[in-house]
Amino acid sequence: MEQDRWQGILKRHSLSEQENRRIGWGAIIEKERRMSQGTNRRDFMKVSTLAGVAAALGLRSAARGDSPSGEYRSPSGFSAAPLDQVRLGFVGIGLQGGWHVRNFLKIDGVEIKALCDIDEPRAREVREWVKDAGKPAPELYTRGETDYRRLCERDDIDLVFNATPWRWHVPVCIEAMETGKHTAVEVPAAYTVDGCWNLVETAERTRLHCVMMENCCYGRRELMILNMVRRGLLGELLHAEGAYIHDLRSIKFSDKNEGLWRLEHSIDRNGNLYPTHGIGPLAQCLDINRGDQFDFLVSMSSKARGLDLFAEQHLSPDDPRRRHYSLGDMNSTLIRTQRGRSILLQHDTTSPRPYSRINLVQGTRGTVTGYPDRIYIEGRSPEHEWEALEAYRDEFEHPLWSELEEAAQGAGHGGMDFLEDYRLIQSLRSGTPTDMDVYDAAAWSVLCELTETSVADRSKPVDVPDFTRGGWKRNHPLAIVSSLDLL
Repeated sequence: MEQDRWQGILKRHSLSEQENRRIGWGAIIEKERRMSQGTNRRDFMKVSTLAGVAAALGLRSAARGDSPSGEYRSPSGFSAAPLDQVRLGFVGIGLQGGWHVRNFLKIDGVEIKALCDIDEPRAREVREWVKDAGKPAPELYTRGETDYRRLCERDDIDLVFNATPWRWHVPVCIEAMETGKHTAVEVPAAYTVDGCWNLVETAERTRLHCVMMENCCYGRRELMILNMVRRGLLGELLHAEGAYIHDLRSIKFSDKNEGLWRLEHSIDRNGNLYPTHGIGPLAQCLDINRGDQFDFLVSMSSKARGLDLFAEQHLSPDDPRRRHYSLGDMNSTLIRTQRGRSILLQHDTTSPRPYSRINLVQGTRGTVTGYPDRIYIEGRSPEHEWEALEAYRDEFEHPLWSELEEAAQGAGHGGMDFLEDYRLIQSLRSGTPTDMDVYDAAAWSVLCELTETSVADRSKPVDVPDFTRGGWKRNHPLAIVSSLDLL
């Protein structure tokens, strides 16, 4: 009888059990509560007990405990069976997705089988790129926002690459894994706590990769700094700073590419909306999920002025985009780790400031930073004087850049996009763990909602979930790998 009641709820909302798994039953319960307002107490109590019903039936809950029986956590990391060829399906082939298509056309062992996008002319354009490269023409999926489901149903795809607007990141990834595909997703992988847990739990249950494509982890200076850390040049790490400071005002108000969806996130949200560029390289240096873990954070935003002023100056008085935006111009977040390190993370996309990611790592023997690039090592640098980071390149260049610099020429974001795509394919073909896994995707992305929560509550501390459920204490630090290691 209880199962019949739950099936009735799904039917009322026109949802299948598979769709319920994508969005989580908690949202459905909340909607039912709102619908029941104005009814008698007896009916309301029936709705209130549905959470228990769903839990008893094994449906998705917001409360997370032990991982499913099919979990893949291990100290050595998850690896799947090696693939001789990686057959790719793309969902979202706009500006960034297009860059990735061009990269994969240059990488051995890749077949592009399908392209999905709501913009049919763009899909046809990208298909021509594939044909011009001497490859078979991929099939197109252009029947609207949910046509990715048809793509995922194919049995000749190993990896779904997800470069859609943010709100589609979790649904597309879940669909891909539920239909037996590995998935790679642009940043952030999710922007809610529940979305992060959904990715983790689905990856654990299906035993499939869910990789967030954080390209800044493959920047030349970022990998060089990681190499310095691994070789002990900075001593014991104590503090780190990262940021995404990028004037996106004109992009947000554009009528194409990111302008079609990114501005909407600045309307009601206020926190760090894009933390992964800043936190990703730092998390790898600090061994987050692999020897240390985020503990708690506090976050504060300045007042919101940048977008309002830009709209006043550049839009007509009757333009509907002229409104008040909630996103504070500068967000600053402090994170404390379980091992007592501190991290300063900043986000500003609405101020007239030159681009800066910031990438600072500080230890007991010295400090290195990017934007601007400089380094100080006690006992090696001139006393109390910064040195140019370039002077250390010959000694600490990361092997991936030594080996792939030529191949990365012309790729997006200074070549880092090629390196991340190359490493993903290399890991899938060799059957070895990926550099970034679903736990990294969740830990870095969850900062979105947590910073918003802290900002909204007078910057009170907010605990960071441990998606590894204690696994970080056993996991090995990320290794310094070479492209030749897996040949």
